[in-house]
Amino acid sequence: MSALEAVRSRQSWSKVDDTAPTREQLLTFVAAAGRVADHSSLRPWRLIELRGADREVLGAAIAKAEGDKSPSAKPLRAPLLIAVVASYRKSDKVPRWEQEAVASGVAHMLSLLLDEAGWGVLWRTGHYTRTKAVAKAHGLGPNEELLGWLYVGAKPARRKPGRRKAVDARKLVTRMPSKTEQVETKAKKKKK
Repeated sequence: MSALEAVRSRQSWSKVDDTAPTREQLLTFVAAAGRVADHSSLRPWRLIELRGADREVLGAAIAKAEGDKSPSAKPLRAPLLIAVVASYRKSDKVPRWEQEAVASGVAHMLSLLLDEAGWGVLWRTGHYTRTKAVAKAHGLGPNEELLGWLYVGAKPARRKPGRRKAVDARKLVTRMPSKTEQVETKAKKKKK
C-alpha cells in the first residue's frame, strides 16, 4: 500500500478488540514516526505506554479530575493507550507552538503507521488532559503537557470502519493574494 492509499483509507476506530501491538512492534513504529519535521531536532515530545493496570490508574485520575467517585472506564476501551506528551525544550529559534506541532505530528504519523499495519487507532483528547491529577498520574514534568492518547487495539473483524467525508481540497487550498487584492482588502478595512 502506498502512503497516499494508507492516508486515504485511514479511519478512527472507537471500538477495538483486546489485542495490541507488542512493545517491540510499537518501538519500530515510534522510531519511524519520530522522523517528522522537527526544527533544530529538539525532539520536543515523548510517549507513555499504558497497558493493563496502567489504564485503571488513568481511570482513577480522570475521575479525580472530573470530581467523580467511580473511576472512568474510558481508558479500558483499548488494550494499549499511548499518551502523547509535548515535552518543551528551551530554544531561541523554535517557539513553543512549533514544538507542540512536532509532538502532534509524531502522534498523527504514529496513528497512520499503526493503522496501515492493521491496528485500530483513535486519538482521544478531553479537557482533563491538562488537569493536575492526570498530569501527576503520567509523571509529567513542569515543561510538559499531555496532548491526548492514542487508543490502539485490533480492528474487529465483525465491524466495518465508518465512512469519512471526502475532503474538498479546492475549498481549502488558496493562492497568495495579489498586490491588487491586498490593496483592496486594506481599503475595505479602512472604510469600516
